[in-house]
Amino acid sequence: MSALSIATAKEVFDLLRDDLAAIEQEFTRQSASEVDVITDIAQYLMAGGGKRIRPLLLLLSSKALGCTSHSRIRLGAVVEMLHTATLVHDDIIDEADTRRGRPSSNTTWGNAKCVLAGDWLYMQSFSTALEERNFRVLELLISLTQQMVEGELLQMQKLGRLINEEEYFDLIFRKTACLFSVSMQLGAAITGASDEIESQLGEYGRNLGLAFQIVDDMLDLTAAEDILGKPVASDLREGKATLAVIHALERGTGADREAIRTVLAERSFTTVSHPRILEILERHGSIAYAMDTACAYAEAARLSIADLPHSEAKRALLWVPGFVTSRDR
Repeated sequence: MSALSIATAKEVFDLLRDDLAAIEQEFTRQSASEVDVITDIAQYLMAGGGKRIRPLLLLLSSKALGCTSHSRIRLGAVVEMLHTATLVHDDIIDEADTRRGRPSSNTTWGNAKCVLAGDWLYMQSFSTALEERNFRVLELLISLTQQMVEGELLQMQKLGRLINEEEYFDLIFRKTACLFSVSMQLGAAITGASDEIESQLGEYGRNLGLAFQIVDDMLDLTAAEDILGKPVASDLREGKATLAVIHALERGTGADREAIRTVLAERSFTTVSHPRILEILERHGSIAYAMDTACAYAEAARLSIADLPHSEAKRALLWVPGFVTSRDR
């Protein structure tokens, strides 16, 4: 790695504080509708917090390339609107009751209103992006939306079924890493950077997004519910096989595999308990394997921007992978 030092968390948020606040204001402005329920749902979701990692990536990408225009604020709001729309739809599909420690929007407003509010947010994000008058921006966002929808449909087809690592990585790229990648690429799109630079930034986002989702899936299995902000082991209860589970399935005894298959098929811990599954994962080193894999992708993200000019934004981009792999929620 280069001699450039990695930023601290304080340095990163000092660097981005004003821009992140401006993105919050832009999101609030862009998500205001004459139909009150749309505004209410959007504001409820924004007030729920979240890491704002996608707009953070867009800001750092654009700053690393010298962007000072309002485009970075506008598109920061766009990626957060897109992400919020996916959360609304995901909670409906997953029949979730909680999100970030609060009732999910669909438990408050109902599925019908929320799916339409999610659709509205999707369209509003494109309407906002259109103000850029930049075909590359629209091309990236259209491809992104197609990938995310395809990912959700593919996951629905695979619920309750055993999948291999290749299928798992394809799913998490479409559902998570693609938005990370596009958030980085948009920084290049609004600065007129070369295809090579855009590709390097996209690769950083892809690797970071894969690391992020692997950690998310691991926390779903191992974290305490009061820290996670939602019921633990939700993925297994929804019939989703994630990386640690796939690893244990490939290495476990016949009894181990049968226990995991039972939970995936029943989508509950009625026959086989959650502690029993955790014991299987620990015995085969599956949790450690997933964590090691996440850390490898995090390091790959750092390496992918080695050629970027030295800057405070680059120092911050070198910090983000460590934040992603060390978080507890």
